[in-house]
Amino acid sequence: MTNAAKPVVALTLGDPAGIGPELIAKLLSRPDVHEEANVVVVGDIWVWNAGQQTAGVAVPTHPVATLAEVRDRPQQDRPAFVPVASIDAGKVRCGHVAAECGASVLQVLNLCMDAAQAAHVDAICFAPLNKHAMKLGGLRHEDELHHFAAYLGVQGYFCEFNTLGRLWTSRVSSHIPLKDAARALSQERIVAAARLIHQSLRDSGFPDPRVAVAAFNPHAGDGGMCGREEIDIIAPAVRTLQEAGVPAEGPFPADTVFLKARDGHYQAVVTMYHDQGQIAIKLLGFSRGVTVQGGLPIPITTPAHGTAFDIAGRGVADVNATHNAFRIAARMGSNQLRARQGDPLAGE
Repeated sequence: MTNAAKPVVALTLGDPAGIGPELIAKLLSRPDVHEEANVVVVGDIWVWNAGQQTAGVAVPTHPVATLAEVRDRPQQDRPAFVPVASIDAGKVRCGHVAAECGASVLQVLNLCMDAAQAAHVDAICFAPLNKHAMKLGGLRHEDELHHFAAYLGVQGYFCEFNTLGRLWTSRVSSHIPLKDAARALSQERIVAAARLIHQSLRDSGFPDPRVAVAAFNPHAGDGGMCGREEIDIIAPAVRTLQEAGVPAEGPFPADTVFLKARDGHYQAVVTMYHDQGQIAIKLLGFSRGVTVQGGLPIPITTPAHGTAFDIAGRGVADVNATHNAFRIAARMGSNQLRARQGDPLAGE
């Protein structure tokens, strides 16, 4: 890939008190990373330096003043670095929740989203953040995805995808109490979740993804004996998808659908609530999973694990999920760039 064709991928350092800074340092110490994208790190200089020290690596960077300067910079064999003054070192206790850390995360992410809206950045990959710290620091939404959607003015359907290599999941409801999950089911939301993950897989380089739709009740409702959601809501949604040309099948019992997906019969599983898919994905590969923020106008990814405060500052955090998140961001960012340049094959 030539320099001109490389997507600009912004990397953020995550919560300064967590494992994010060392993960980004470990990621960027791998030389192959710079072949996939024009990388820019966005964050506080002292946090970046602390991350390198914890990781035991030294990563040369190309300092630039703003994200607008990254795309046309001459030195793309090493990451650019845009300094942000978001938090003082004295406000951070490694491994502890702090409002200042949450506010820092929000400031840096908003800066990156501004740059993406201005077409200076093609994708964002953020290191782990802490929702409690972010809410203490000013987050007014239930999670970061809803913040992204509100900030970017999204009006349509959006949801998190949890991914593991060639297996992706979406969900009809997310961060709500389980007692409310049944009320959140609708044919429209199931259709939207399936359409969105099907197209997002195509954007990430899967030419013909197949979609499995999970049931809601045990044993897929046992023909109505154990709930009617499968009969009244889920099966009609699957028929609607099939009539629209989306290769979807189901509803399948949730305790077996992931066996079919694991064996390669499906590349996507639409689940009905948060833990229905999360448990399966994290059991199959906790250290490799990625969260993709689906339905946004710009690609945003992150490793599927959290800030791991219990091991922060020890240099032992596993970088594999972060590397996978970066790769997906680079692929989707490349497609975003091609679409912006008018490539008729973008998204195919």
